[in-house]
Amino acid sequence: MEVITEQGHLLLILACVFAFFMAWGIGANDVANAMGTSVGSKALTLKHAIIIAVIFEFAGAFLAGGEVTATIRKGILDPMLVADQPELLVFGMMSSLLAAGVWLLVASIKGWPVSTTHSIVGALVGFAVVGISFDAVNWGKIGTIVSSWVVSPVLAGSISFALFVSVDKLVLSSNHPFYSAKKYVPIYMFMVGFMIAMVTLLKGVKNTGLIIDFGLGSKFLNSMPISVVVGLLTAIVGGAVLTKVKPSASNQDDSANVERVFAVLMIFTAAAMAFAHGSNDVANAIGPLAAIVSVISSGGEIGVKAALPSWVLLLGGSGIVIGLATYGYKVMATIGRKITELTPSRGFAAELGAAATVVFASAWGLPISTTHTLVGAVLGVGLARGARELNFNIIGKIVTSWIVTLPAGATLSVVFFFMLKASFG
Repeated sequence: MEVITEQGHLLLILACVFAFFMAWGIGANDVANAMGTSVGSKALTLKHAIIIAVIFEFAGAFLAGGEVTATIRKGILDPMLVADQPELLVFGMMSSLLAAGVWLLVASIKGWPVSTTHSIVGALVGFAVVGISFDAVNWGKIGTIVSSWVVSPVLAGSISFALFVSVDKLVLSSNHPFYSAKKYVPIYMFMVGFMIAMVTLLKGVKNTGLIIDFGLGSKFLNSMPISVVVGLLTAIVGGAVLTKVKPSASNQDDSANVERVFAVLMIFTAAAMAFAHGSNDVANAIGPLAAIVSVISSGGEIGVKAALPSWVLLLGGSGIVIGLATYGYKVMATIGRKITELTPSRGFAAELGAAATVVFASAWGLPISTTHTLVGAVLGVGLARGARELNFNIIGKIVTSWIVTLPAGATLSVVFFFMLKASFG
């Protein structure tokens, strides 16, 4: 307790630095996954993908990141086991942030698309088991999270598979693919606009104080009318843009003209993926920081209910977009080009399927792995064209990096925990 009262300010400053470092790693690794399909399919240039990600990642993190943050902050560990030694919780959360940040830096340098959720959860479990006790971990919650790592790629792959099959049936295999694309693409645009609006209204309004009540009962149903309107507006605006896309007179390949239409659509799906990712994965960086802020601001009291400060979300969102802008290109190349060949139509199906999965998980407060979701979505698109279209060598390397992430995060966290404990103890 004396450590908290005497050196609380220093601990908080270090915690903010570690959380920003972790958020930077998310941007360099996980956000690169999210935008890799857009860049790999050549629907967006690297510069344009970064601009879109900066805007929508930050919006998702700041507006809709609070609910998953609560799961990371309070659902993984039982903090009351260290109620008489709150400094242990602070040291543990700090060591987890630093451990996950270091591992993400290494993975990003190597171009490995690893899971930031794996990194932080593994780090939390590692410090808790060694630094507190085996019983400090909510193993039931861990089991739920682990199951989500299996469910999320399967769900994303299934949705993406179905979306690409619908694109193939309605557009690519039709008698006039270009005009079929301009006819059906606004429907997909409606789906993207509706999805973004739903997650914003279900989660984002918690931080603004806005209350939406049409007398429909549940919050979900009350959010439906506005989301439908947003979806329609998105479809109308997108449809207006598509009217300006004309077949290329110099290009007799109708499929190339179709892909130009889907390239326009991918601007919307990229924005949806960025928003969904920001709302879900910002928790990996600011969840532990939120716990630290709560303990220090209360003078060492654990379990005190306090609103999540807006500046914590601001710090996390800023770190994410800076990480993408400065070092996201390496992992982006892995996810966008090396698993399977992507075109705008295939990239659209993968992005929208992944975004839908992440958004639903975020609304449920379940911290899934965006990396697993995106890889599953890309695999689903590849399988829709046949298993021969997949690069199983690269897939094997990606899966191996996932397996290594958990023990790496746990080991680093244990080391940093004892270093911090020795330094401040």
